[in-house]
Amino acid sequence: MNKNLNITFLFAVTLGISGCATKPASFSGGVAYGDTKAAETLTNEIGLTDFQMMAETMTSSLLTSSFITSSREKPTITISDVKNKTSEHIDTVAITKKIKVQISKSNVVRFMGDIADQSHSLAEIQRQDQSGRYKPSKTVKKSNAEGAKYVLYGEIMSINKKSGDIKNIDYTLTLTLEDIETSETVWTDEKEIRKTSERSTF
Repeated sequence: MNKNLNITFLFAVTLGISGCATKPASFSGGVAYGDTKAAETLTNEIGLTDFQMMAETMTSSLLTSSFITSSREKPTITISDVKNKTSEHIDTVAITKKIKVQISKSNVVRFMGDIADQSHSLAEIQRQDQSGRYKPSKTVKKSNAEGAKYVLYGEIMSINKKSGDIKNIDYTLTLTLEDIETSETVWTDEKEIRKTSERSTF
């Protein structure tokens, strides 16, 4: 009897601790940390967790594609910013960066500089060349960079539907990997998500 009571007590304590652990840490002023992996339901607009889910799904599709798995060498890729084809403001640069980070972690491709990277690289080359601090034989030279063989680009679109107090927004992210030299599409995929909201009657 006592053994059963002890087990019940320990189980209850464990549940209590687990319940406390899942709550965000509260601070004065009403500020608390939230879970960046949890689904955002504050509004029906696309948000950070949606970006993360899309990036993870799309990069997983690319990295497990026959194009990547059958490549004898690491493909050289550059990435172009995802285009926003929706009617709302979306930080597509954030989506692009998350996709790049996810792919880079795999270490199965080589990323060559994109437009943003190029401006940083050229500025550094110019700084080394004009500073007078470096030996000419030790400075980085122009025209030695290796060009990417493939470009990864995409777009995000949305469709709005409303019936009564219910509103659906369907978002579709499409990515395409293209051979720059031949213009051949070597991989493409899409990820769809639906966000639904209901207008409050109060």
